[in-house]
Amino acid sequence: MFEFFFKYPRQVFSQGSFVFLNGWPVWMLWLGVLVAAAGLGYLIWRRSGGANINIVRSVGIWLLQTGLAALLLFMLWHPALSVATLKPQQNIVAVVVDDSSSMAVVDEGSKSRKDRAVEVLNAGLLTKLRDKFQVRVYQMTDHLKKIEKLEELNAQSPATHIGNSLKQVIADASSLPIGAVVVLSDGADNSGGIDLETVDELKRQRIPVHTVGFGREQMQHDLEITNLELPQRALPDSRLSAAVSFHQHGYAGQKAKLTIRDADKVLAAKEVTLKADGVEQLENVLFSSGPAGVRTIQAFMDLLPNEDNKRNNIVTRMVTVDQRKPRILYLEGEPRWEFKFAKRGVEDDKTIDLVTMVRTAPNKLYRQNVKDPHELEDGFPKKVEELFAFDGLMFGSLDAAYLTAPQLQMVKDFVDRRGGGLLFLGGKDSLSDGGWQSTPVNEVMPTVLPNRKDTFHWTPANSRLTPAGADSLIVRLEDDPVKNGKKWQSLPYIRNVQDIGPLKLGAVTLAEAVPMNGGGGAVPLLVTMNYGRGRTAVFATSGSWRWQMLQEVSDKSHEMFYQQLLRWLVSDTPRRVTGSSPKSLLSDESNTKLRADVRDKSYLPAGDAIVEARILGQGVTETLKMNPEPFEQGAFGVEWQAPKAGDYLVEVVAHRGDEELGRDAFTIRREDGMAENFHVEQNRGLLEKLSSETGGMYYKPEDAQKLGEEIKYSPAGITVRESRDLWDMPAIFALFLLLRGAEWLLRRKWGVI
Repeated sequence: MFEFFFKYPRQVFSQGSFVFLNGWPVWMLWLGVLVAAAGLGYLIWRRSGGANINIVRSVGIWLLQTGLAALLLFMLWHPALSVATLKPQQNIVAVVVDDSSSMAVVDEGSKSRKDRAVEVLNAGLLTKLRDKFQVRVYQMTDHLKKIEKLEELNAQSPATHIGNSLKQVIADASSLPIGAVVVLSDGADNSGGIDLETVDELKRQRIPVHTVGFGREQMQHDLEITNLELPQRALPDSRLSAAVSFHQHGYAGQKAKLTIRDADKVLAAKEVTLKADGVEQLENVLFSSGPAGVRTIQAFMDLLPNEDNKRNNIVTRMVTVDQRKPRILYLEGEPRWEFKFAKRGVEDDKTIDLVTMVRTAPNKLYRQNVKDPHELEDGFPKKVEELFAFDGLMFGSLDAAYLTAPQLQMVKDFVDRRGGGLLFLGGKDSLSDGGWQSTPVNEVMPTVLPNRKDTFHWTPANSRLTPAGADSLIVRLEDDPVKNGKKWQSLPYIRNVQDIGPLKLGAVTLAEAVPMNGGGGAVPLLVTMNYGRGRTAVFATSGSWRWQMLQEVSDKSHEMFYQQLLRWLVSDTPRRVTGSSPKSLLSDESNTKLRADVRDKSYLPAGDAIVEARILGQGVTETLKMNPEPFEQGAFGVEWQAPKAGDYLVEVVAHRGDEELGRDAFTIRREDGMAENFHVEQNRGLLEKLSSETGGMYYKPEDAQKLGEEIKYSPAGITVRESRDLWDMPAIFALFLLLRGAEWLLRRKWGVI
């Protein structure tokens, strides 16, 4: 339709420049339009003197006649487009055919996408291109390969990297006159899209990329898992939440089974109701991390009847369950019930080492669970190295004056610099009543502590979860969120609540205390916040022990709460040496970056360390030196390529002279042939954007034969400037008829013909 009215393809207008061919100056055209407008205005004014016509009608007719005069003058100036066209037989056209496994999908009829691409080329397009240009045909997978015959295409490659393939075309263009690129693909790119650097280079060299899209843009019957979010590390036997995202087409309102498994072992399952077609759905499934080791966690959804794609219902992630046993130092100001039951609640948790110190007299401390008789024999640590050896800190009903100024600063640095967890419990000598608001520790607190005492109130209150708490694993006593909310409301009431002040930016209230008998509105009970490299929390009561004393012996709510709270407190506490990779699972890719964060005993960045990455797996044993990152103190990195599919153990070791600063290990898995199973619909958006950004055009398969003629309009390669007349466009004639017809209709309507 566009060519019918405007005579030439869109590409001619987008790449051409507008010119007048008669050689007359443009100012004369504008002058002619002004003279014509003035003359027509004068004539209409003269004629209206004896006719019954108002000013609005006069102006309307004048505008239409002036437009017609301007159009005639425009045609006299001989308008045209000057456009660059490729010289025949002196340019190369690169034809890039996607040969990944997604091109083997049969959308309609009995032909695959690859077969349809070959059919398009053999239907005359390839012949037309070869008649005018030198044509090079490439097979596109995770790399680009030149082929001589289309029969070499098999649609079996496990990956498609459009960006990398175009980079190779750009490299060829530096020595060859490449005039244009034709990409036949479904747009399924496994490398995360086409980077801006590649597009900018194509634009710099003015190489247009024309795309021909294959495949349905939406599946008719399909259920696809799009993402699985899991922590990369966890403590043994921890409760984890698998956040599974998926969408479907053709099964709205039906039931589906979502299963979380470790290899062949089912960890948890959940029946879900599918939402409307195309709507992204998120479901959380709780499961246990199990013993120490590397877990291969899979989210799997049972196949539904007549699914178009049966290979996109499973997603895999790696979770490293640490062998370490985090240590938490709990300093209590006095013997009390909350201390006794909190300590008892985590005694059976073999993954946490709770070291306690309780002040039994002004100058006497009772230590429990110390690693040797000398640990903490002088009381709370006075050296950074001693305090930072712990992963978490807890303070009970203890006034801040018990610690010295350097110790208070150490506590603040414990969170900010060391990355440890800090938990305050309510009490008559805790928080504001203990003077903590006037210490450096106040900076890391999740709330703005009141600058007064008498914040500890003996007020009976029930507990309830906030919306944020309903989604948090810290306060999850029941797997089902609804039952969990009811469970919290049924807990025995607490006898006291402490005013902890308003929340700071970034803090989250997970539970509230609701005073009984008209004692006021709900107040924060459990508040958490991330600060620096660590995290902090306030549990604003000393009465949760009633949850244990006033319930059946078999009820484990109190123990479960404290175990989950303390696990959260230390689960992400970093070691002195922490190794990582942006991805624990390399799906149809091999390149990744190995990183290490290295600290000394005081947890200051150790930028002078010597760091190595030792890699073992799939018959590979290699050691790589890790280099300091230029803008990140204490950070080291090195690029690494997994040579083949399988699991690899990476151990990061850091030394400073003869001293070993620490080591860490993590696992990377490479899987091939998986990414092509997902997003098999045609990614038309990517193909259209690639074309529009580079000056090319997007074509449907049935329109692809037009490329044989339209591809010559290109500013790349060896070109010649040509002119294309515009004065005889059907659109000009249609505009002429429109102006004359509109004037005639108005005159007839107004009776002034």
